[in-house]
Amino acid sequence: MNHTDQYDPAALKHIEKEFDEWEKNEVASFIKRAPESQSEYITASGMPTKRTYTPLDLKDTPFEDIGFPGQYPFTRGPYPTMYRGRNWTMRQIAGFGTARETNGRFKYLIAQGQTGLSIDFDMPTLMGYDSSHPMSQGEVGREGVAIDTLADMEELFDDIDLTKISVSMTINPSAWILYAMYIALAQKRGYDLNDLSGTIQNDILKEYIAQKEWIFPVRPSVRLVRDCIQYGSENMKRYNAINISGYHISEAGSTAVQEVAYTMATTMEYVQTAIDAGVDVNEFGPRLSFFFVSQADFFEEIAKFRAARRIYAKIMREKFGATNPAASRLRFHAQTAAATLTKPQYTINPIRTALQALSAVLGGAQSLHTNGMDEAFAIPTEEAMRIALRTQQIIAYETNITQVVDPLGGSYYVESLTDEIEREAWKILDEVEELGGTLKCIDDGYFQRGISDSAYDFALRKASGERPVIGVNMFVQEEEDVEIETHPHDPETERRQIERLNRVKDNRDEEKVQSMLKQLKEQAEDESVNLMPLTIELVREGASMGDIVETLKGIWGTYREKPVI
Repeated sequence: MNHTDQYDPAALKHIEKEFDEWEKNEVASFIKRAPESQSEYITASGMPTKRTYTPLDLKDTPFEDIGFPGQYPFTRGPYPTMYRGRNWTMRQIAGFGTARETNGRFKYLIAQGQTGLSIDFDMPTLMGYDSSHPMSQGEVGREGVAIDTLADMEELFDDIDLTKISVSMTINPSAWILYAMYIALAQKRGYDLNDLSGTIQNDILKEYIAQKEWIFPVRPSVRLVRDCIQYGSENMKRYNAINISGYHISEAGSTAVQEVAYTMATTMEYVQTAIDAGVDVNEFGPRLSFFFVSQADFFEEIAKFRAARRIYAKIMREKFGATNPAASRLRFHAQTAAATLTKPQYTINPIRTALQALSAVLGGAQSLHTNGMDEAFAIPTEEAMRIALRTQQIIAYETNITQVVDPLGGSYYVESLTDEIEREAWKILDEVEELGGTLKCIDDGYFQRGISDSAYDFALRKASGERPVIGVNMFVQEEEDVEIETHPHDPETERRQIERLNRVKDNRDEEKVQSMLKQLKEQAEDESVNLMPLTIELVREGASMGDIVETLKGIWGTYREKPVI
């Protein structure tokens, strides 16, 4: 059934005639007296917006592309009852200092009503260095929590039942090692791995495209992602072995259309790699998850989320032959846009965050992180995190918007914008395929150039005032010296963490660990071998993050990016 079935041709012709008369007479007369503020209007992605949308804008949209919530192509949401059944997971990210300090923040947030954990790791952990490595000096525990060994993971989740709360870990180049530590801890506690829920980010391709945190060359890095997907598919039915991320693509400067298209391009590479390894798409597909940003353009963001679900559903069913509906159902975590937070007039940041969170909820997010108002200065304080969490709770419990599934479904503007984002994203995906696929486009800098061009365009529009930012280029006021409580960094963190790492290494069976590291080298040289089981054994025996990464650097080397000019 098409939208045209709701309006017979005669009715549409009548609407078209009335619309033309309205514009030529009433609108033209009004504009003559009170001109519009701009000659043209565009979304944040640069797509033109009309003054008014009508059924005429949906006449070519088949109803099947909108459909019902919980049904293919999932435009209106992945589940039929959405928030009437349960609210999204409220997952404020936390991570600083040592595992013990971060564990304290977890418990504080849980006490405030947080329903899922999300972990930030420090730069050495992200990049696979032990805290004692010279490259780690000055960075241990500064931007996230330091995790060197399984002992740190045990302390991170001390007195937290991992079967009762989902855990998301923001980790990419060294993700499989943190995944192994999490699994080893669960096994040590006697948990059934199928009772664990959450995700590791583990989206290494977006690192080469946007975030720029990598260790190994592209192809062995994708192999590690494949190993996680394969292991998770066979052993962890509720845990997502990857969280494919558009967030960092957007924060690097992409448009909403590019965020969707580039994310789907990397998705296709991961899916094909897993299929080539013999994993059934209907088995691992339901455990793919996504991570998108919620930027400032309210309606464009809502339409973006809806378009992403529809594109993904079509990719999984039509390209990869998924027959299990759950394998075509896109589920996503959203985070409000850190890059929109300002130091000038920072106390208005919660308003930005609230509106961005609202668009994520109206777009159908399964999980949400709201940023702290002080993140333009430092790691958020407890007060800033509490206010950010309360923002989600107000949306969930006071606004009543959770009572109706996809309340903007059928909106002439939202549906039209959803269609437009989908069309433009498919154009990019077709171009990627013509250019040789995702990996070839990464090698050639295709994605990187696209982001760079969009970021430059946005910077020009912001500098000219065409893109308003309150307090920065509009309603600017002379700022007095800002006195704001910022999260302190303990200078003793590094010393304590290194001492803890050294104790673990002193007490382990060194001969056994070295023998297993030699075995890791052998397995790494055979691309068909899944490295997860041995990595789990290694961390159980006290091998550190650095032990494992340095061993594999000897086999695979490291990655150097080709400059994009």
